[in-house]
Amino acid sequence: MDNQKENGSEELEFKADSTHIEEELQEIADELKKHEPLAEQGENVSELDQAKAELTATQDKYLRLYSEFENYKRRTTKERSDLFKSANQEVIISLLPTLDDFERAMTALKDESDKKGIELIYSKLKNTLTQKGLKEMEAKGLAFDPDFHEAITKVPGMGENMKDKVVDVLEKGYFLGDKVIRFAKVVIGE
Repeated sequence: MDNQKENGSEELEFKADSTHIEEELQEIADELKKHEPLAEQGENVSELDQAKAELTATQDKYLRLYSEFENYKRRTTKERSDLFKSANQEVIISLLPTLDDFERAMTALKDESDKKGIELIYSKLKNTLTQKGLKEMEAKGLAFDPDFHEAITKVPGMGENMKDKVVDVLEKGYFLGDKVIRFAKVVIGE
C-alpha cells in the first residue's frame, strides 16, 4: 500500500515537472516565432543581432531545461531500482538462516531417502535465491579480509602457510549483487 502511495506521489511529481517543462517549451517556441519575421524583412542589423542574441539565450534555456528533465528521469529511475533492490535484500537476509538450517539438516541426516528430499527442497530454495542475486562467499583457504570475514577465533600451530588465512568457516557469508549482506564467520590460523 505504501509503495502505491509512493508511486502515486512520484507520478504526480513527474506530471508536475513535465507540465512545467511543456510550459517552458511553449514559451521558447513563442519567442522563436516572434523573431523569425525580423530576418525575412531585412530590418535593421542591430534588431537582427538582438533577435539572434535572444534566440541564442532561448536555445540555451531550452537545452538546460531539457538536460534538467533528462537528469530527473535518470535519477527517479535509479531511485526506483534501488528501492526494489533494498526490498529484495530484506527478504533474502531473513531467508539466510533457513538456508543454514537446511545445510545442517543435510549433514545430520543418516537416511538417504530423507536426505534426498531435503536436498531437493534446499536446491530449489538456493536456486531461487541465486536467481534473485544471492552469491555465496568463498572463504576457506583464502587470506583473512575484514571487509568480507568476521574472525571468531584464531587457532595456533597451523603452520606458516596458514598464518592469517581462513582455516574453517563457521557460518557462510553472502553477497547480494556486489554488496555483502552477511559476513562469513571464520576461524583463522595463527
